[in-house]
Amino acid sequence: MSDMPAGTHPRLDALVARAQAQAGQTPPTLALVYPCDALAMDAAQRIRASGLARVLLLGPPDLITQAAAQAQVDLQGFEVVDTGPVPADAARRACALARSGTVQVLMKGSLHTDELMGAVVNKDAGLRGSTRISHAFVFDLPRYPKLLALADCVVNIAPDLKTKKDILGNAVALLQALGIAHPKVGIVTAVETVNPAIAATLDARDLVEMSKAGAWPGAIVEGPLGFDNAISVEAARIKKIDSRVAGDADLLVVPDLNAGNMLYKSFNYIGGGDCAGLVLGAAVPIVLTSRADSLQSRLASVALAVLLARPAATA
Repeated sequence: MSDMPAGTHPRLDALVARAQAQAGQTPPTLALVYPCDALAMDAAQRIRASGLARVLLLGPPDLITQAAAQAQVDLQGFEVVDTGPVPADAARRACALARSGTVQVLMKGSLHTDELMGAVVNKDAGLRGSTRISHAFVFDLPRYPKLLALADCVVNIAPDLKTKKDILGNAVALLQALGIAHPKVGIVTAVETVNPAIAATLDARDLVEMSKAGAWPGAIVEGPLGFDNAISVEAARIKKIDSRVAGDADLLVVPDLNAGNMLYKSFNYIGGGDCAGLVLGAAVPIVLTSRADSLQSRLASVALAVLLARPAATA
């Protein structure tokens, strides 16, 4: 996503280094699902070289071989699992391997997102957990003092209150797994007051009440907050908002996919940021890639997954 010079996003670099240290001599196994283009095979090579994960390639061997040749990647040392030519079959096999504990992370290759996620959310053979599946980005922004998470910009289009509860809970669990024991959460809407004509402000009010009742132990949840007073303590002061979150948020929860998608692209393309992203709420963390993702974003997303992944099953 970002074309900033190397070293511009030190917090993402630190995330990768932390995951490398955790992976150590026994890295988790990552299933790269249908890596049938040069971009996917280049990612496979870089992930393996980084030491973050052992990469298992799922798909038709002939197309994987062609893609490896295009990317100038030596397939020696990679294990290829022949799932046939149909991308959805590769996705189903990946889910089966995750359920059995053979793989601890899934990553999208060159298949369509809905082909992978269709297998993940399958009620009988998928990877559903106890909460609704959602997505979170973690951004390194040059003008913000720490990593900032944003949810949900990818999976849930127009979430209702119940879905927002799961989006918030999944993202809080991610941050707490990263060592942020008391994440500060801003529920972002167009305005910072409850307005019955703006449904998102009613949801924000209700999420705050859930937090006060103990829904997310340790988290500090405030809202509704406008983006300005969520991100700037000065903006909150001018508007006379007494806030523990303003200017120090760890997570912003957006009202819907439209708002989130535009905000995350603004963070990257205008704000000079870059990010790691994961699908949360499934049995294993899932890395969804975009052709526009930077190399740093791809590696940082895998690093995030490694930090969340359960240890490999032992014989």
